[in-house]
Amino acid sequence: MTAPTLRLARLHLSSRRAATATGVIAACAAVLWLALHRPWNTYGAVQLPLLCETACAVVIAAATASPFGEPERATGRWLPYLRLGTTLALTVASVGVLVAAGTGGTLAGGPLAVVRNVAGLVGLGLLGATLLGGALAWIGPTTYMVVAVYAVYTQWHGPALSSPWLWPARPPHDAGAAICAGLVLVTGLVAITVRGARDPVGE
Repeated sequence: MTAPTLRLARLHLSSRRAATATGVIAACAAVLWLALHRPWNTYGAVQLPLLCETACAVVIAAATASPFGEPERATGRWLPYLRLGTTLALTVASVGVLVAAGTGGTLAGGPLAVVRNVAGLVGLGLLGATLLGGALAWIGPTTYMVVAVYAVYTQWHGPALSSPWLWPARPPHDAGAAICAGLVLVTGLVAITVRGARDPVGE
């Protein structure tokens, strides 16, 4: 990469507060690691990763917000690629640190569940950022988490909710759940790459 390209990437990451987002993601992983080394019942152990996965998704979605608004859209052809690259990098980092946090503990669903859940939740966050703006992007993942927690609850107390669209309540090897989460992620990535986070009123 040329020096101007690297400088552009650095400025984009700075404008999206990528360093802060990375720090929060690392903190979520630390919380998960500490929690997994505490005694929990089975139901609680299943919920813990979902809470941390949701927090990471919210952070990633919030990092899509631009402080410059509409004028940024005229800055050049690299902007969509920078949006995509930043989002993918933060998503991969989230999956990596959460899986690492589960090492040595009992991570419900294992790495496959983490990949699937983070992917789907990030997709919901990106769609929220596109429609509502980065400041309100937390609504999608958080609302879905509440529904997913209830779906997990029904696995023990019935009647069980088994839709593949409620992927956190499905087994980690469930193909339908993985496809649904993947579709949400791809849709969110396309939306945020092409459109970006919704600009504040007046921008």
